[in-house]
Amino acid sequence: MEVTAKVKGVNVSARKARLVVDVVRGKQIDEAMAILRFLPQKSAVDVLKLLKSAAANAEHNYDLDPSDLYVTRIFADEGPTLMRWRARARGRVNRELKRSSHITVIVDQIEKGA
Repeated sequence: MEVTAKVKGVNVSARKARLVVDVVRGKQIDEAMAILRFLPQKSAVDVLKLLKSAAANAEHNYDLDPSDLYVTRIFADEGPTLMRWRARARGRVNRELKRSSHITVIVDQIEKGA
């Protein structure tokens, strides 16, 4: 049973969020959370919260054991970009792009023995 959790509008570019997301893909949820606690990236905090949310969704909505979950799919897509202006020398301006991202995680239960 696949369980999904999403967060939208994270104030980190999708390119930087993908660095963190790639680290935890395919790992068990406990191991992924332990890794995320020690990553220095800003988006690691958001991905950690998202994994906790996915585990809570699985436990509460589908009666799955959170310790038996692993990350099947996780990805970061681009969100809306805010365009702002920054004053420069001699009365000129430069455009500043404030990027955001949408992060989605899908967890599933580990199949026990066959």
